[in-house]
Amino acid sequence: MDTPITVKHEELLSKNWGVLKKTTFDYQRRDGRVETHTRETYDRGNGATILLYNRAQGTVVLTRQFRLPAYVNGHPGFLIEACAGLLDAGNAEEAIKRETEEETGYRITDPVKIFEVFMSPGSVTERLAFFVATYEPGTRISAGGGIDGEDIEILELSLEAALRMIDTGEIMDGKTIMLLQYAQLHHLLD
Repeated sequence: MDTPITVKHEELLSKNWGVLKKTTFDYQRRDGRVETHTRETYDRGNGATILLYNRAQGTVVLTRQFRLPAYVNGHPGFLIEACAGLLDAGNAEEAIKRETEEETGYRITDPVKIFEVFMSPGSVTERLAFFVATYEPGTRISAGGGIDGEDIEILELSLEAALRMIDTGEIMDGKTIMLLQYAQLHHLLD
């Protein structure tokens, strides 16, 4: 399929933690008409996320940390999430191994990539690689909690408890809900 847009102008609005741009482009509709649109995009790089699970115990490892955007939108700000992080050099598997160790303290060796997703394609460029991996108590090599000022609480929950937390609204993070439902649909803990 041919790209239906022609970029007319890009304006850099911010380059702090990520890059915020305003782009004006011509869009050719399916009926052939051409319209001019202006949109903002936020690019902070691509990322990876993982669900750690222990089949014998029937448990998963999640994290809890403060998220300012959730707070600004009327939430207390502390979200329960699957471990995640940004890619450095584009290698999702290496990035998720590093993030898992930094955030949870578990060292994993064989994460399984299950899919990639654009989480908020209306304005954010990030593509997120999703992984699952098993963990054992003996593979925890540190307390975790993050680095560089992160304040991450590690939670070990039964899959059933985590799924109930979706229903009660205690888990509201999209990537985490997707991973927990994947675990349930694919019987990872059966």
